[in-house]
Amino acid sequence: MKSRIKITIEYPLMTKSPGIVWSLISNAAGLQKWIANYVTEDGPHMTFTWGEAWTEQDTHTSLILEKKKNQYIRMKWDYIEEDYAYWEMRIEQSEMTGNLNLVVTDYAYPDDTDYLHDLWDDNLSRLHQISGL
Repeated sequence: MKSRIKITIEYPLMTKSPGIVWSLISNAAGLQKWIANYVTEDGPHMTFTWGEAWTEQDTHTSLILEKKKNQYIRMKWDYIEEDYAYWEMRIEQSEMTGNLNLVVTDYAYPDDTDYLHDLWDDNLSRLHQISGL
């Protein structure tokens, strides 16, 4: 049986304000702008839907495992069985530029690591487009 491996990707942002980044990664309204077509929040769960109502849709729910304001949010997808496999978005300050970085941690099977990198690159491209970060 294959094990998922941990992937960490760091994306530089064009801001020094953790509050701006936090508003885009910590709640349904912010995540809906760049991760999925629709995101809803129900207590400790966020439901993500990709695709429009008139097309085929893909929906998954994530349990919020931990969140610390202006620092990070860690979640776990409903379809992933491995206890250790979560996904996280962490805000860190670059020592070189003073700007913030968004550090994404996720887990994938070895054959899916390129796909996961591409997926996060696409997500961050949308984040840059909608926010200018």
